[in-house]
Amino acid sequence: MCYPPPPPLPFSLSPCSLFPVPCSLFLYSLFPVPCSLIPYSLLPTPYSLSYNKMTNLSRRKFIITASAATFGSIVVHGCTGSSSDSTSTSGVTASPAANVTPVANGPKIETNKAKLGFVALTDAAPLIIALEKGYFQKYGMTDVDVVKQTSWAASRDNLELGSGDGGIDGAHLLTPMSYMMTAGTITKSKQPLPMYILARLNTNGQGISVSNTYKDLKLGKDSSPLKQVIAGGKKLTCAVTFPGGTHDLWMRAWLAAGGIDPEKDVEIIVIPPPQMVESMRTGKMDAFCVGEPWNGRLVKENLGYTALVTGELWKDHPEKVLTMRADWVDKNPNAAKAILMAVQEAQIWCDKPENKDEMSQIISTGKYLKVDAKAINDRSKGLIDYGTGRVEQNSPLLMKFWSDNASYPYKSHDTWFVTEGIRWGKLPADTDIKALVDKVNREDMWKEAAKVIGQQAAIPKSDSRGVEEILGVKFDPQDSAGYLKSLKIKKV
Repeated sequence: MCYPPPPPLPFSLSPCSLFPVPCSLFLYSLFPVPCSLIPYSLLPTPYSLSYNKMTNLSRRKFIITASAATFGSIVVHGCTGSSSDSTSTSGVTASPAANVTPVANGPKIETNKAKLGFVALTDAAPLIIALEKGYFQKYGMTDVDVVKQTSWAASRDNLELGSGDGGIDGAHLLTPMSYMMTAGTITKSKQPLPMYILARLNTNGQGISVSNTYKDLKLGKDSSPLKQVIAGGKKLTCAVTFPGGTHDLWMRAWLAAGGIDPEKDVEIIVIPPPQMVESMRTGKMDAFCVGEPWNGRLVKENLGYTALVTGELWKDHPEKVLTMRADWVDKNPNAAKAILMAVQEAQIWCDKPENKDEMSQIISTGKYLKVDAKAINDRSKGLIDYGTGRVEQNSPLLMKFWSDNASYPYKSHDTWFVTEGIRWGKLPADTDIKALVDKVNREDMWKEAAKVIGQQAAIPKSDSRGVEEILGVKFDPQDSAGYLKSLKIKKV
């Protein structure tokens, strides 16, 4: 499925009454090519429908225009036979779990409803597990939808809509997106949409992978061997998942550390995570940066190799976040805390070695990642096959959800993300970094939630991890201006 969630229909109608044929056949009749080949911007979306003009549409025209946009909901709610294989925006609602007892000390929630988005990546596991294991229900959030998004752009658009207009209230999201949305630099309206970061979902667990065409270069942490390819007249194409997102920043940092200017020497394109492997197969790019399980799957299909996992670039680096619209949290502070506590408990569960097999099996299913569980499981346990003969057993650079303070949203890390946003022109040069981080980062809520679930010992003594090294360059969160000045390759 290639569409964001639709707005509610202006009348009551059973979805399958619209389609006396299987939904998949109806969609194919509209678009007789694979959905992945249709440019997202050309597909009918709910934004093209005006409620004020709805009465002017004929029934037939309305059905043709709206059916594709509503297909994700139809698959889930109207055509049950297709839901397990959906790769589109689709929702799964929290249901009673027999082994979960609601807690007596949970906050008195303002609402039990929320819609949370995720993209098909291993680091979405905490949201999925919070649903599947009943943690949302445990804290009274009995009507939580966990909704698959086709891309980070779809997540952004649906966050901008909000659940009241058919979108979502929060999401598994690339950390920098929360800041760029709050600053209004990536919203479709170009207006600020304040967001809160409630938790870091994980550290590590991403990779930079390269086409087998360049296997002889034996690329690793050092990207400089690519300079000889560029010098030979080849303009390399490097794929990332969203402009200014974490994968964009890792790719740029890797290239720049090797003396390659990502603004001039290569072409950077955007490909949604689940499409990376297939896009490499068809030759759309020479290298990509993405989260797991897609690097591991590329190697298993012998289509490329892993140059490095991103923990080699920056040990235990921050990655995705649980982010929510600030207006939703401000209106429902206790419900937001309940969601946060559920996700924290899910992160603890996901990090236990004895749960890795089950976690991989749960999130591998069609309604979530739709990929072989083994492709998830190996790297989640620290078994990393680079596709070059190098195999790491029990790597300390595996994806972490809770251990080593993986869940706590350090402000020092967000300071780096905002600084890098300025470096590459994704945020204005005059951005007040501290003010923006203080506005978005809600580590105070994280600490409150951790206390309630009995994890006071997990609360760090400081909101900074101090000076850290990223590919040989030291970053001092107290001197972001000095860091920017020291960088040789930058756009600002």
